[in-house]
Amino acid sequence: MYNQTILNTLASVREARNTLAAASFPLNTGSAEQAQQEAKTAVTQLDDYILPKLSTLDAPLTLVVGGSTGAGKSTLVNTLIGEPVTRSGAIRPTTRQPVLLYRPEDVAAFTPERILPHLVRLPVEPGQALPGANPHSGQDELVTVPVDSLPKGIALIDAPDFDSVSEENRRLAQQLLRAADLWLFVTTANRYADALPWEILRQAATRDITIAVVLNRVPEGSEDEIEADLSRMLAEAGITPALIHSVTEQERDERGLLPSVSLLPLIFWLRSLGADTDARGDIARRTLEGAVRSLARQASDLAQAAQDQQAAENRLRADATSAFARALTNLNESTQDGQMLRGEVLGRWQDFVGTGEFFRQVETTVGKVRDRIAGFFRGTPPTQAVEVEQALEVSLHSVIMEEAATAAETVQRRWLEDRAGRALLAGEDLAKLDDSFSEDVAESIRAWQQDVMDIISAEGAGKRQKARFMSLGVNVTAVILMVAVFSMTGGLTGVEVGIAGGSGVIGQKLLEAIFGEDAVRRMATGARTRLEERIGELLETQQARFIDRLESVTGQGSEDQARPTASDLEAVATTLNTASTQLAASIQLPAASETTTES
Repeated sequence: MYNQTILNTLASVREARNTLAAASFPLNTGSAEQAQQEAKTAVTQLDDYILPKLSTLDAPLTLVVGGSTGAGKSTLVNTLIGEPVTRSGAIRPTTRQPVLLYRPEDVAAFTPERILPHLVRLPVEPGQALPGANPHSGQDELVTVPVDSLPKGIALIDAPDFDSVSEENRRLAQQLLRAADLWLFVTTANRYADALPWEILRQAATRDITIAVVLNRVPEGSEDEIEADLSRMLAEAGITPALIHSVTEQERDERGLLPSVSLLPLIFWLRSLGADTDARGDIARRTLEGAVRSLARQASDLAQAAQDQQAAENRLRADATSAFARALTNLNESTQDGQMLRGEVLGRWQDFVGTGEFFRQVETTVGKVRDRIAGFFRGTPPTQAVEVEQALEVSLHSVIMEEAATAAETVQRRWLEDRAGRALLAGEDLAKLDDSFSEDVAESIRAWQQDVMDIISAEGAGKRQKARFMSLGVNVTAVILMVAVFSMTGGLTGVEVGIAGGSGVIGQKLLEAIFGEDAVRRMATGARTRLEERIGELLETQQARFIDRLESVTGQGSEDQARPTASDLEAVATTLNTASTQLAASIQLPAASETTTES
């Protein structure tokens, strides 16, 4: 039952690890930077400690020795071992590379496959000098030294300082602490209240990790007072230490070691722990359960950060789509409310068909003068039809360019007002339309004009009126149909209404005389639909510049770049919480209050 539980937990935690590894927070939201770092830290802890420990719960305990700069960690480790195996000295930081000390028979338990897989191993035989750090390697290194004098079932890691001047050393120290089964925290009488170590100790409290504390360089006679104050601070942080031991100020021998008698309580504690298989197992399992539980909380935080990402992405996408949707609506309205028949277009159309007085005369007797209308248009110079068509093209081109530019400027402004949007723009002005857009608009308008002629040709084929239609000509008929499409007068006033409205009526009546009322309705609807489609396609190309910029960062639409969603990360948190509960129930961990305190 116990083994099967562990196997099931191992499988589910591995899946959770893969989801966390794929987590990405590319948009510059307030939570993104921290979330990305937390996701990376979580995966590292899973790889360094949780997954290996789930696979080998009976492995030796890893005791990480950490503390403040100059606290004497390396001297303490050397004294425990009985020989100078790690560096100690006045130059800070002394420990630039972590040093792993293990019993020779436990070598298989400390391979990269079993613990800390991301650290390059630098094996050193006993008595050899430690290698110097290679600052150009680009990889974290772990010096490994087999030592016979360690208690069975125990391994030590001499870690860099918590508060090292080197940021890399601080990062590596915390990584090692997250991979520990228990901590040996080394501080001094005048440094034990420093803020940074306590920040790390509070993190330990959330994981139920076992902590022993060595107070170094304590003035003779002040041990009880300082230990009492330290105990109070530990209790306030929610930590019940397994051991608190004070080491008074004293001389080191010629090898740089303290008198071994000064560390007797610590030595006895380590030996008794090494000899007690059940106690070691309880510590390892308690720490493992606490680590998994702590990781579940991190996964919930990451889920919230992922939700922030989705909200930002939705907001930026909506900014782009709504602005160009508004542009499309404006263009559709402006091409059906008479606005297109203002100015130059109206003048060319008037030249083409004659005066307003002519329209009024024709409109009153339209049923009787169909032949007269057709004859009138047959006598119209072809160049005048071309001029109307060109005027319509110029007017339509102008309004499309204006609305597209307004939409792009709107998106640019909204994105600049948004933290994530500003980061996406990265100082670039996407409000500037593509250099080729003007020609694309002109080409699309010409294509629509061809659409209109195709509609007319298709509708006129096989009709009884074909001869009359052919005598009028496709080009002239197309111009009339275009004007009919644009001739609703909602946007015109005064004389313009009369002229444009009359123009539309005459054109519509002539088309009905040739094709029939239903056919004209179909033709006008088809021409308008194709116009709206082509305008929509043009606007989509400019909207795509913003959407593509967004998706190039978020990876949406690409299976290769798909990242876990907030719900995926919430599922990870649930998985880890379940794993933590299963571990606690099946392993039957002792209560935290049962941990003893020695001094």
